Amino acid sequence: MARGNQVWYNGKIVPVENAKISLFTHALHYGVGAFEGIRAYKQTKGGGAVFRLVEHMERLFESCKILDVTIPFTVDQLVRAATDTCRANGFEECYIRPIVFTADGPLGVDPGNNPPIDVAILNWEWGSYLGDKGANEGARLKVSSFIRPHVNSSMTKGKITGQYVNGVLAKREAKLAGFDEALMLDPEGFLTEGTGENLFMVRNGVVKTTPLTSILNGITRLTVIEYFKSQGIPLVETRFTRDELWCADEVFLTGTAAEVTPVKEIDGRSIGKGATLGKPGPITAKLQKDYQALVRGELPELSKNWLTKI
Repeated sequence: MARGNQVWYNGKIVPVENAKISLFTHALHYGVGAFEGIRAYKQTKGGGAVFRLVEHMERLFESCKILDVTIPFTVDQLVRAATDTCRANGFEECYIRPIVFTADGPLGVDPGNNPPIDVAILNWEWGSYLGDKGANEGARLKVSSFIRPHVNSSMTKGKITGQYVNGVLAKREAKLAGFDEALMLDPEGFLTEGTGENLFMVRNGVVKTTPLTSILNGITRLTVIEYFKSQGIPLVETRFTRDELWCADEVFLTGTAAEVTPVKEIDGRSIGKGATLGKPGPITAKLQKDYQALVRGELPELSKNWLTKI
């Protein structure tokens, strides 16, 4: 995993070794920060482009609004900063991580009014989030003993740094048990999402995905929903239980890091039936192929204005 040796830090491109923070950084102690995960792709016609960059930066601002943190830059400035960072590191295809956090200031739980805010953008090369085997053959999932917190105890619409400890624990549990990823339930026992991916299932030709009641509004999720609408494939947003998921014809995960990842097994049960038992199903396979074409500029009728050139 090659990391970029240049980062954008508070308005300037600097060598990564010069982008240092204080041990008194408030966010290091209390998790008050927000981030995004964005991907840039090599384009079939040459060059690189960032997929849905504006939407990601707009969501970053929404996350900070939830935290009552004011970003000292505009969306347009951070959009330019993201592409500048890619160019500074010579990346046409990479993962991009903007992060905003409360900086060196008061060290009580309350950072005070108008605390200092740091903003950084870094990038690195990143392949399949759940591994090439997971992307090609399907991932193995485990329903976690950890649950997503209630919507009034954890702000589910924010991509907030401190809140990811819940996912870290669930992912660690799943990996130690020999699985690739964890699935998390809500306090009432319905499926929500993975630790960093949204969840979809297919049953009798209908695609189902968990509603936005207790999950992050994933940008890849939105892309996939629009894709299915364009293909005339019925999709509903509805709650479902783990036993319904076990009996699905197909299951897949979506996310900027995970892209479209098929699921072959959940809690020791092979997903699917007949020839596709334990294998990626036809709807998932076509979506996976078309998604890769979409992000590389091969489906301009779908990508609209979603690609920002580097």
